[in-house]
Amino acid sequence: MKKYVPTWHDDEVRALSELAGGFFEREVVAHNEKWDAQHRIDREVWLEAGKLGLLCCSIPEEYGGGGGTFAHDLAVFEAQGYAGDLSLGISVHSGIVPHYILAYGTEEQKKAWLPGMATGEILGAIGMSEPGAGSDLKAIKATAIRDGDEYVVNGSKTFITNGSSADVIVMAVKTDPKAGAKGVSMLIVDLRETPGFAVGRVLDKVGQHGADTSELSFTDVRVPVANLLGDREGQGFGQLMTQLVQERLIIAAQAVGATKRAVDETVAYTKAREAFGHSLFEFQNTAFELAECQTIARTSEVFLDHCIQSHIAGELDAAEAAMAKYWLTDKQCEVIDRCVQLHGGYGYMREYLIARMYEDARVQRIYGGANEIMKGIIAKAL
Repeated sequence: MKKYVPTWHDDEVRALSELAGGFFEREVVAHNEKWDAQHRIDREVWLEAGKLGLLCCSIPEEYGGGGGTFAHDLAVFEAQGYAGDLSLGISVHSGIVPHYILAYGTEEQKKAWLPGMATGEILGAIGMSEPGAGSDLKAIKATAIRDGDEYVVNGSKTFITNGSSADVIVMAVKTDPKAGAKGVSMLIVDLRETPGFAVGRVLDKVGQHGADTSELSFTDVRVPVANLLGDREGQGFGQLMTQLVQERLIIAAQAVGATKRAVDETVAYTKAREAFGHSLFEFQNTAFELAECQTIARTSEVFLDHCIQSHIAGELDAAEAAMAKYWLTDKQCEVIDRCVQLHGGYGYMREYLIARMYEDARVQRIYGGANEIMKGIIAKAL
């Protein structure tokens, strides 16, 4: 079948996608057992990604980035999904954290953090979720109370991607605990040799076993006031809502990559596997199932293509990003589940890629805002 070529895939983006695909297969997927056992991916892998130009692709060259558009980053994230990897927290490190600093940071903040993030020498995390606050970001309890030229930070964060490895975290805090959403601010916190900061559990998840997903705690951590993102306190909730549009598009791109790989993997498996004297693919049910899955994969590609074009043009709104995140991750889980079934018992064996993809996919419908929240955003725009 003829491959679909997205309109945002020019020669440069296509070459980057191919480079990224080889990197994920070679440096990440090939070593899954090691990453799963230690619940994190070694820093050497991040440094290699930096050398290849796979980090911070859309950050301007003056700050050490690739100087491309966000299409370049999305090509990397989709390639990661197609490789069957959701363990390397590159989407957070490259697609989320540096864009808060780029959009809201001072010149000093950009020069302090972005070049090191582009090389992989500085690893980034985003601190939103807390034990009592997930999709409802207004309910966060972590505080940053000003004391002279410093903030005193107290509280905890959970489900933090790159948590135990990160050198820096862009953290949602309450600078005015009584002001609700208007009291939320975003703060850059240096985690290196920081008194009062502690890494809790590296969390034991259903999937994404190689991902460093951790609990973090902050007890009287002192952070310079100069690390505030924005020109005043209380801008954090608006910053979060703006940047979450891009974050949801990242998740959608990874979902489409995984959906495509699941179909390709299962077509190859069913054509090679025999039962009752025929390949599994020759049975009508198998062929029809894969015809439906391929149609879902293609329509997913086209919708993602539209959303990426809108985003590059500065026209993607919160409702459409929510549509992409909700619908494409739902379809990712649906298609992968159907592909597991076509693998039979082997589909439940973790030595097979499809089984790992099945484990890894489920959380896509939860993080970045649960899909039920996405439907609420869409409904408000009707």
